[in-house]
Amino acid sequence: MSVDTGTAAGSGTAPAAPAAPAAPAAPAAGGATAHVHVRLTGSGRPEDHIVAGHGTRPTAGRGKVVVRVEAAGVSFAEVQMLQHLHPFPPKFPFVPGYDLVGRVVETGEGVTGWNTGDRVAAMPRHGAWQTYVEVPAAALAAVPEHLDAAVAVSLITNGVTAYQMLHRQTRLAAGSTVLVHGASGGVGTLLTQLAVHAQLRVIGTASPAKHPAVRALGAEPLDYRTEDLPAAVRELAPDGVDAVFDHIGGRGLDAGWAMLADGGTLVSFDSSVAGYRPGQWFRPHVPALRRTAARWIAAKLRLTRGRRQSMYYVKPGDDFRADLAALYRLVDARASCAPRSPAAIR
Repeated sequence: MSVDTGTAAGSGTAPAAPAAPAAPAAPAAGGATAHVHVRLTGSGRPEDHIVAGHGTRPTAGRGKVVVRVEAAGVSFAEVQMLQHLHPFPPKFPFVPGYDLVGRVVETGEGVTGWNTGDRVAAMPRHGAWQTYVEVPAAALAAVPEHLDAAVAVSLITNGVTAYQMLHRQTRLAAGSTVLVHGASGGVGTLLTQLAVHAQLRVIGTASPAKHPAVRALGAEPLDYRTEDLPAAVRELAPDGVDAVFDHIGGRGLDAGWAMLADGGTLVSFDSSVAGYRPGQWFRPHVPALRRTAARWIAAKLRLTRGRRQSMYYVKPGDDFRADLAALYRLVDARASCAPRSPAAIR
């Protein structure tokens, strides 16, 4: 299977420190405990509110570990956080960074199963853009020693989101048809590849300029700006699609519902924040909540022809660890199938 990790983390990946502007010179004192952090100081233009600095390395509290970060993800979540439009945003100033890969340098009291030197992944949701991060031990996942840090971190949030929506939110047989919105984006690119790998037919929405990239992933591209998108989908799949993966929310969920075949599943995993003012972080998700609740009730009353709608949000835990490990195995399988260069053969 081909996994395009270059776009898997949304905007890409970056070294943990420094992550944005050039960091100030390290203080002479502090030695091993000094570390770089990048903070968001308020809403507005990134150049005005992304500030690098130095602080004291955190220590591990009970049930927690300190990780020295090798790579941290950069994604649209940070853009939303800058405008206080991401769900449950921390108060300014704070250190952003949704996910990370690094190595345990200290374990706190009561920690079992993890040791100093272990290579780990974590999804703290914020705080990853610094040299050292204190993380609950229960939220860690193992990372293979041989795997490139940028590849490993690119699969944490976006990769697990794609994997779990496909394999846990739906139950699709080979040959089923799915619609992936934003098929050229961070989650969409991985979701499309995973669906193709599972022998599903994929219709992927994207702007026309991205259609060649969507085709290269094995999907059939469709312009998301098509005036009557459900009708265009029905031309490709007259009986409807078996699953729709939606990151638009609002009335886009009504269109997705209309595309479903009987027994199909609509998965809402984000909502557009376009048109909302900074700080209105909850309002973009209200329409999706209302529609999901209404369709849940309708499904219980057997009024939906077997169709259902769910909302998905990635979270750490046993399933997260298992599914991230599965993604890392897929990367290894791809590498093992790659043709060797003439130099390697000799």
